[in-house]
Amino acid sequence: MRALMPLQLHDTLTRGSRTLTPLDGKTLRFYCCGPTVYGPAHIGNFRTFVAQDVFRRVVEMGGIPTLHVRNLTDVDDKTIRDSQKAGQSLTDFTHFWTEKFHADCAALNLLPPHVEPSAIAHIPHQIRMIEVLIQRGHAYAAADGSVYFKVSSYKDYGRLSHLEDRELKLGASDAAGAMDNDEYTKDSLADFALWKARKPEDGPNFWPSPWGDGRPGWHLECSAMSLEYLGEDFDVHSGGIDLIFPHHENEIAQSCCSTHGKFAHHWFHAAHLMVDGGKMSKSLGNLYTLEDLQKRGFHAAEVRYVLISGHYLTPLNFTFHSLESARQGTQKLAKFEKALTAILGSAPSVTRDKLIAHGPGALFADAWKCLNHDLNVPGALGAVFGAVNKTKPAGLTADEARSVWMGLHFILEAIGVKLPPVIDEAAVEVPADIAELAEKRWQAKQSKDWPAADAYRKELDALGWIIKDNKDGYQAVRK
Repeated sequence: MRALMPLQLHDTLTRGSRTLTPLDGKTLRFYCCGPTVYGPAHIGNFRTFVAQDVFRRVVEMGGIPTLHVRNLTDVDDKTIRDSQKAGQSLTDFTHFWTEKFHADCAALNLLPPHVEPSAIAHIPHQIRMIEVLIQRGHAYAAADGSVYFKVSSYKDYGRLSHLEDRELKLGASDAAGAMDNDEYTKDSLADFALWKARKPEDGPNFWPSPWGDGRPGWHLECSAMSLEYLGEDFDVHSGGIDLIFPHHENEIAQSCCSTHGKFAHHWFHAAHLMVDGGKMSKSLGNLYTLEDLQKRGFHAAEVRYVLISGHYLTPLNFTFHSLESARQGTQKLAKFEKALTAILGSAPSVTRDKLIAHGPGALFADAWKCLNHDLNVPGALGAVFGAVNKTKPAGLTADEARSVWMGLHFILEAIGVKLPPVIDEAAVEVPADIAELAEKRWQAKQSKDWPAADAYRKELDALGWIIKDNKDGYQAVRK
């Protein structure tokens, strides 16, 4: 077995890079905040989930087993509100969107978590945690039956987000107004809900508790479920950067005050995804789902490629041009792999364990170093293409071609990219409506009607086609 390469990963808590080694010396245990299942996840959500997937893959390809827990939020204000609008039970409504999420994860080649607990299934665990917090003086019940965490009882509150006391209070107040609307029943604006008393607008969605009917606060579920499946101390906690405050700050407080452990020992957060240099929003019409992009002719593998193409600590700017670049990149690698396979006669039949035992080889060693240096996927991709550009498959022996194939697939497995078939542009059938638009564009160009030609080009682009002009005519090519 080859020597392991330690993974260096940025830690949000210490704001520095740290070497990751399992606390128990055996298995790296990590918790990821999962989706709220009230609608389709968008590509901004998947930027985080894909980053977490690369993290897990790099750890495992380095020879370390993992225990990956990712929750499902199936009860909160949004799921209750939208299930009632849809005229469905909360269970049926959230099951539908959970299945949609799983389908998108599979298309994007995300490894399924080892454990995927839901909030509703763990309400008894959350109630037990609240009882402990009350007993220890860290929580209190209000007159209406709600229960709140007493932030002033935990002196380390704010250490993850590095916010000053005044900022914490203002931030908690904003969060309360947006999510809880309970500022008048709390002792302090900074306190947050552990249990929310039943309200008429909740309909049939409530559960009994020692404090009356209601439901858990949003923050509590992750603390209860990580404790159940990972214990009081575990290696890594992950999520989007928007969850640092107040969600993860509240998790730390709840968990540390209800147990004797330190909770998560390393914090891993992914930065935001932007679209065309701006914020994603429904009002701007740029809140894309995987299905939206597939309808435009793009493949899930190309979407994943874009989502890993920027460093996870840096905001990533999504554009349709980046999807076109992803297609070109995956096609180049697919053609290189096809040339190697031609030398071998057929693709090697190998298991993941055999890839791990082989490693990246000399040719892709730099790419593997980049991945172990804070998951630098852009650097790894650059190293891969550098290696491909300097390698001529025709000059390789069968043994050399097999080693290169294994090294390439080791890196592809580490970043989770499945190469598509090589596109035979000449064999792609052009639909009649596309052919008609392409001809109109060509005739407009011949007439020097540039505005019309450009309008037809944009229409074709939106439908997933580009036009390649030459001296004798043009060719319509699927993006």
